[in-house]
Amino acid sequence: MENAIHLYNTLARRKELFEPINAPHVGMYVCGPTVYSDVHLGNCRTFISFDLIFRYLKYSGYKVRYVRNITDAGHLEGDRDEGDDKFAKRAKLEQLEPMEIVQKYTLGFHDVLRMFNTLPPSIEPTATGHITEQIEMIKEIMANGYAYEANGTVYFDVEKYSSHYNYTILTNRNLEDMLANTRELGGQDEKRGRLDFALWIKAKPETIMRWPSPWGVGFPGWHIECSAMSAKYLGDEFDIHGGGMDLAATHHTNEIAQSEACNHKQPAKYWMHTNMLTVNGTRMSKSAGNGFLPGELFTGNHPLLDRGYSPMTVKFFMLQAHYRSTLDFSNEALDASEKGFKRLMNAINLLGKLVPSAESDFEIEPLISNCVKAMNDDFNSPVVIAELFEATRIINTIHDGKGKISAPELEKMKKLIDDFVFNIFGLMDEDASNTELHSVMDMVIDIRKAAKENKDYATSDKIRIGLQSMGIQLKDSKDGTTWIKA
Repeated sequence: MENAIHLYNTLARRKELFEPINAPHVGMYVCGPTVYSDVHLGNCRTFISFDLIFRYLKYSGYKVRYVRNITDAGHLEGDRDEGDDKFAKRAKLEQLEPMEIVQKYTLGFHDVLRMFNTLPPSIEPTATGHITEQIEMIKEIMANGYAYEANGTVYFDVEKYSSHYNYTILTNRNLEDMLANTRELGGQDEKRGRLDFALWIKAKPETIMRWPSPWGVGFPGWHIECSAMSAKYLGDEFDIHGGGMDLAATHHTNEIAQSEACNHKQPAKYWMHTNMLTVNGTRMSKSAGNGFLPGELFTGNHPLLDRGYSPMTVKFFMLQAHYRSTLDFSNEALDASEKGFKRLMNAINLLGKLVPSAESDFEIEPLISNCVKAMNDDFNSPVVIAELFEATRIINTIHDGKGKISAPELEKMKKLIDDFVFNIFGLMDEDASNTELHSVMDMVIDIRKAAKENKDYATSDKIRIGLQSMGIQLKDSKDGTTWIKA
């Protein structure tokens, strides 16, 4: 841990030196999915980004407890406590029990993240599994005078809280402007203030997901869930709280308010947010009709896509942009990313075939140092990828016989690839996992070799040209024949 990590803290609006509260232990909480539908690409980008951060912190010697929740109750359609419960609405649509919906889409979420080769979190708590903790937290907030009950629903009193704490500390918004831009309460509204939000919601007679509480039968508000679960597993104060930037203005703002109203402490030292996705320069959203699901991206089954792209191509594409910058999807950008990813994997496959020399034309230590420096600078994956392409150029140069590498430098190159491509980025060679193809190619190369030895050049050329037409390129050298997918 001699290399200091600097990360961008949304709370401070600047990059800061990462100093864990209780080093070498690190507590990291990331808001997980609301499992009422298929996980969307924006969520995937967030989880891939925090998987990168999780992996790099572990590589740097930290002992990380990574908590990522599952929201399986209490999420209404509107952020202002209006509309139907998302689970109940989907359950009615699909004629299923709400918990069948939860199970179906939780499994789907895990399947997608498995395809992206992300590590599971240390703990994955569910909202429904922590109703008791949420009720206890609400009781404490009420005892401290920052919440009130109205007809079985408990509301957080934002204006009362704002007289003691800074409600907009995370976003730096002007509270007066927020009040002016929030519609006035209707005559039927039970809230005292325009910005007040629900901590506990009274169940309607038809509500299926319901629990007893001191205020009657109901269910938790969306925001209280994360506050209760993060405190349970990471304590009242922990190191990193992450999520998509769309959560900062409401969900994370309210999380901070709840935690301070309950524990009188700011819950997280560093708040980190991933940026949004765009498609051909326009923000990706369901309402705009330009959003596609991971499955549609993999199969190409979407009007905006020319064809499908593999999970590793998509992951590599995401890592080519910094997590805090917007990521623009287009067929051209995905095509370019696919070519780059294949070039990297082809070079890695050549690595084991390189024969070391007594001398070396290349020093690998500067590449490793540059990769570490980039990751220490707010997890700058695009800069690391540029260094990996330089490693690719070196590998190809040596394989083509235009450069030499010594055994020690070759070992450093292997360590660079192993550490950054596989362990930190979590990339996989999708072709390498196809053992049948490799076995077939070994046999074909042996047949061609025998044909050449028998001076049967017609068969040898036929094999080479035939493979070329299928996108497989053979490369002959004094050390034998290798192949790559062109």
